[in-house]
Amino acid sequence: MTDLPAEQTWMILVDLLSDLKKKGVETPRGLNRDIQLAKSSINFCKINPADPERMKATKEINDLLNSTQDILLTLADDISQEYVESWVEKLKKASTGEKLYEIPDKKPKFIVGAPSGFSRARLTFKKPILEERLVDIAEYHNVIIEFEEDNVIILYGDKENIQKSLKELSTFFSEQIEDEE
Repeated sequence: MTDLPAEQTWMILVDLLSDLKKKGVETPRGLNRDIQLAKSSINFCKINPADPERMKATKEINDLLNSTQDILLTLADDISQEYVESWVEKLKKASTGEKLYEIPDKKPKFIVGAPSGFSRARLTFKKPILEERLVDIAEYHNVIIEFEEDNVIILYGDKENIQKSLKELSTFFSEQIEDEE
């Protein structure tokens, strides 16, 4: 699997966001979601970067990264000009293809050939969940449930169907809390 140039930029922005939060800087709502969406799209593209469906996602990735970058650099400007310049320098290096962060070669958790309009959700349970318990929910709500680990699942499907599935899956959380008591 190949590295994408946007991945380095993404890593820098995540690092900048973390550093700003450590410094007590308030960040706008939705910024974390945009960063997560950018990473999901990057992983989607990494499966086969030459695939036309995945190439369409590149604009979305760049738009999300540029928007996030603008917001974070504006917030960083409140700290100091030198602080901003240090991050801009990292971003420049990443844009020229320099590798600043080591990115683990993990296989992305996407269904190959999934349509671009596919919504997804990821859930982590405290304890492993039996697959048989999830099959009925998946069939009833017309979603695909994939196990990432014994206690981590990913749902794929229409946004509305995923929301209905999540409501039903929420009962598993309360069961796990009751088991602890």
